[in-house]
Amino acid sequence: MELVALHISPTFFRESFLTARYNNLSLFPHYIRNRHGKSRFRFQARKGRSRSWNSNKISRLDLIQQVLERNNFVEDSQEEEEEEEEEMSISGDESSFLSLSEKPDRNMAMLDDYELEELDFDSPTKHRSGYVAVLGKPNVGKSTLANQMIGQKLSIVTDKPQTTRHRVLGICSGPEYQMILYDTPGVIEKKMHKLDSMMMKNVRSAALNADCVLVIVDACKVPEKIDEVLEEGVGDLKYTQPTLLVLSKKDLIKPGEIAKKLEWFEKFTDVDEVIPVSAKYGHGVDDVKDWILSKLPTGPPYYPKDIVSEHPERFFVAEIIREKIFMQYRNEVPYACQVNVVSYKTRPSAKDFIQVEIVVEKNSQKIILIGKGGKALKTLAAAARLDIEDFLQKKVFLEVEVKVKENWRQDEGLLRYYGYGGQIRAL
Repeated sequence: MELVALHISPTFFRESFLTARYNNLSLFPHYIRNRHGKSRFRFQARKGRSRSWNSNKISRLDLIQQVLERNNFVEDSQEEEEEEEEEMSISGDESSFLSLSEKPDRNMAMLDDYELEELDFDSPTKHRSGYVAVLGKPNVGKSTLANQMIGQKLSIVTDKPQTTRHRVLGICSGPEYQMILYDTPGVIEKKMHKLDSMMMKNVRSAALNADCVLVIVDACKVPEKIDEVLEEGVGDLKYTQPTLLVLSKKDLIKPGEIAKKLEWFEKFTDVDEVIPVSAKYGHGVDDVKDWILSKLPTGPPYYPKDIVSEHPERFFVAEIIREKIFMQYRNEVPYACQVNVVSYKTRPSAKDFIQVEIVVEKNSQKIILIGKGGKALKTLAAAARLDIEDFLQKKVFLEVEVKVKENWRQDEGLLRYYGYGGQIRAL
C-alpha cells in the first residue's frame, strides 16, 4: 500500500506551481513512498475549478492554506535555513532529488480517487502507455520533434549542436493513451569531459528502459547505419524494443531525394519502419504518433493526464536561460556554462523573485558573459525574462550572477549535484 502525501519543506513556500499554458493547470509536488521504502517526487497539475477531493481526505488546497498561514514562522527561520543550505554537502539530501532513471510503479494505486474520476478511466485494457526514447546525433531535430508531439515547448532548441544536456521527460496524453518521451542529448563519439560521459550514460539508460525507440536522422546528411552511429556514442545497446527511424527535416530536400534515402535506410538498417517528417511544420508527426501507439503496451497511465512533465518549473527556468546563452554567445562559451536557479520566491504583492547563477570554468569566460559595463549580461537577462514570463504566465524579477568554478565539467560530484547523474533537484 502506498502512502501519498503533499511534501512540505522549508523551500516549499518559495516554489510557485507550474501552470500549463492555455489550460489554467497548476503543478503540485507529491512525495511518494512505496512498500519497498523507495521515495520520489511526482508533480501533478490541477484544474483551478475542479471538484474537491474525497471528503474523507484533507484537501490539498486546504493543506497548502494551512502551511501558508505559518509564513511568519518560516520567515523567522529563513536565516537558519540559508546557513544549513551552505553547509549541505554537494551530494545533497536524497529526498530532494527526482529520479529520471526509474519508471514509477505501473499500477492504478498510483492514482487516487480524484485522479481516477478526472481521467474517467473505465477500460484499462484498451488504454496504452509507455516510455519512448528519442535518440540521434546532435542537431538532427530531436527536441523539435518532441516539442511538436507534446504540443508545448519543453526542450530548448537552437541551431547549435549539443544544446540538450539533460534527459527531458515530456508527457503526451490522450483519452486512450499516454506517451512519456525521453528527449535525450545528442549522441557524440568523442567525449572531451566527464560531463560528456555522464550524458551518454543517461542516453543509454533511456534507451534500455524505453518501451520503444525513435532514432532521428537528418535527411540532409549522407545516410549512415544507425547501429554504428549509436555504438560509437553509447556502446552496443542490444535493444530488442521496436525501433522507428525518423527521417527529419524532409522539408529541406527534394521529394525524389527523400524516396532514395527511404530506400537506402530500409535496405541497410535493422528497424521496424522509416517515416520522413518535418517537425518544424508538423508534417508526418501524426504518423510517428500512430506508430508509437501501435507498439506501446496496454495498461493504465503512469501519470495524471493533465501534466506535461515531471520536471519542476525551476528546471525549465534554467533551461530557458541556457537557451538564450546559446543564442547570444559563440564558440566555447555556451558549452562552458551551467545555469542554476539558486532561489525562487513567490511574492503576492510584487513580482516573483528568481535568483540565478551562471557557472563558467574560466575568468575570461565570465568577462565575455558580462560584457563591457555589464551590457551583454543585461541583454541576456532581459531576453530570458521575457521567455520566462511567457512560460510561467506571470511577471518575474530576474537576478543573474556569474561565478567561476574551474573545470566543473570534470568534477563528478558537482555534475551529480547539477543533475547529470540521472536525477534532478526537485525543490
